[in-house]
Amino acid sequence: MRPRGLRTRVAAGFGLGALLVSAVLAGTTFLLARGYLLDQREGAATAAAFLDADFLRSRLATAGAEVDDVLAELPTEGADVVVRRDGSWYSTSLEVGARDVPASLRAVVESGAAGREFVDSADGPRLVVGVPVAGDDLSVYELAPLDDLRSVLRTLAWVLAAAALAATAAGSGVGLWASRRVVQPLEQVAGAASRIAAGELTTRLPETDDPDLVAIVGSFNAMVDALAARIARDARFVGDVSHELRSPLTSLGTAVEVMGTRRGELDGRSRQALELVEHQLDRFRATLDDLLQLARLDNDPAASGTEPVDVRDLVREVLAAGGRPADLLDADPAADTVVRGDKSWLERAVRNLLDNADRHAGGPRRVGVARRDGAVVLTVDDAGPGIPPEDRDRVFERFARGPRAARGSLPGAGLGLAIVADVAARHGGGAWCSDSPWGGARMSLSLPAVQR
Repeated sequence: MRPRGLRTRVAAGFGLGALLVSAVLAGTTFLLARGYLLDQREGAATAAAFLDADFLRSRLATAGAEVDDVLAELPTEGADVVVRRDGSWYSTSLEVGARDVPASLRAVVESGAAGREFVDSADGPRLVVGVPVAGDDLSVYELAPLDDLRSVLRTLAWVLAAAALAATAAGSGVGLWASRRVVQPLEQVAGAASRIAAGELTTRLPETDDPDLVAIVGSFNAMVDALAARIARDARFVGDVSHELRSPLTSLGTAVEVMGTRRGELDGRSRQALELVEHQLDRFRATLDDLLQLARLDNDPAASGTEPVDVRDLVREVLAAGGRPADLLDADPAADTVVRGDKSWLERAVRNLLDNADRHAGGPRRVGVARRDGAVVLTVDDAGPGIPPEDRDRVFERFARGPRAARGSLPGAGLGLAIVADVAARHGGGAWCSDSPWGGARMSLSLPAVQR
């Protein structure tokens, strides 16, 4: 199961709390209303039973009065009255009689005490109130139907349930609103962190008057200031060292060139040593140039150029400048492969991909340019053995080289692909490595396409 987000948990907590509170309130309200209505109904039925008993006692005291005649005069107002006199039973309705009087209530009344009892019948619930008439062998039972009370309580239950559900929904809505307010500072921090990771070191969190967030905003901005200062200091150090090395490197190169003009006067071992020095000097120049380029990228991580660049034409120019065959390029002439960025940096990235294939993988076999989902993707397939999956992310790190290179068997300083990755990030794209259909490695560079 996917973990629930903070917003979902906050909204669920508010909703559950609202449900519990509303359920307690609804249940309490229902029980109180039910008890109150039943007490009212019991009081009314008991009062009516005593009034009926007094009426019957006074009328039956008249000589020649019959029970049936007196019951016909009795104002029952919706209730039925059952009377027992001298062992005989009489009723105001043909539908009720002695069978509707509970035996337990009958025993209480016959003992000389009044009583009441709730019973269920085929016609619904009833309240039966029994009242004895002392000295007349007369018992009066008031049968009050409770259908209307049950209907009222059912309606009240539905209303309270609906109110509880509405309160739960309202609580969830309040929870969503509150969670947005709570998560909003976190989203600002996450967005700022993402922009900083993409190279926008000028990003800062806006100032706030919230006392709970002042410390967080201040600490975050102070951290970014320290990070930017550290990166600028490191980049400046690399740039200064690289510039300082240029002068002795130039002098050394001049001396080696002078020695190269007298190559024919040297013996075999001296010529071999001279060739080794020339090779290492070229490598040193390339490494120093890469360090300078990386220092420039670190000092200005955002793409400074915004000119439109056709990647297909750019690759064609780089192939021609490097003396490589033009048929290496595989691109649809009708595809729109224009991106916006710094042409010099993009040209450097393409050249580094091609040089990487030359140095480590037997040269490029195919250079593809295609439009995919709003991006222009450049791929370089080489003729090498490929790169293991566990090393594909590491090859774009600075000074990352293969195990043979660690023993000095391969040229380069491991900075070419790092420059490619930094150029891609600076233009809002990415770089990655995968398997080539020809068995080697495929280096890919993705750049956002110009929307037309």
